[in-house]
Amino acid sequence: MHRRMFLFGGLASLIVSPRLVEAKARSIPRHLCLYHTHTQECLEITYRREKGLLRSSLKKLNHFLRDFRTDQVRSIDPRLFDMLYSMQRRSHNRDGVFEIISGYRSPETNDLLRRETDGVARHSLHQEGRALDIRLRGTSTSKIHVLAVDMRSGGVGYYPSSDFVHVDTGEVRYW
Repeated sequence: MHRRMFLFGGLASLIVSPRLVEAKARSIPRHLCLYHTHTQECLEITYRREKGLLRSSLKKLNHFLRDFRTDQVRSIDPRLFDMLYSMQRRSHNRDGVFEIISGYRSPETNDLLRRETDGVARHSLHQEGRALDIRLRGTSTSKIHVLAVDMRSGGVGYYPSSDFVHVDTGEVRYW
């Protein structure tokens, strides 16, 4: 073996494939701790393991994030849970609790909120189970906003006067 080939082979073995890194990240169990500000319910849950999403956990998360005004449940997009997990890791606040201000909203609730407050979209992704309004205890909402924007995983709205961040799995956009 030529010396150059030996050196090249050695260097190539040090380069880590992005697919390998992604596969490793997926194999780590993903855990979230949530607190719903309106119902005062807490949920500490592992929603993903090596083999994928845990159906029983998703069912519990769907119920936890239900429209608390009407008690209606809808499937929540699991990508939202991955977004929360990633924000928490990037914030270096792995023991923080996500405070949920709003999860799923029925069309009736969304219409009610549109009549009572400004800034509620007519076709809100909350109605599709694709949006959450959140805070992370121990991390400023301004930092959560920056982390969510940097992830470029969907829509991000920052509401500093109400002290929460909106994240969704729609098109990448910011407000």
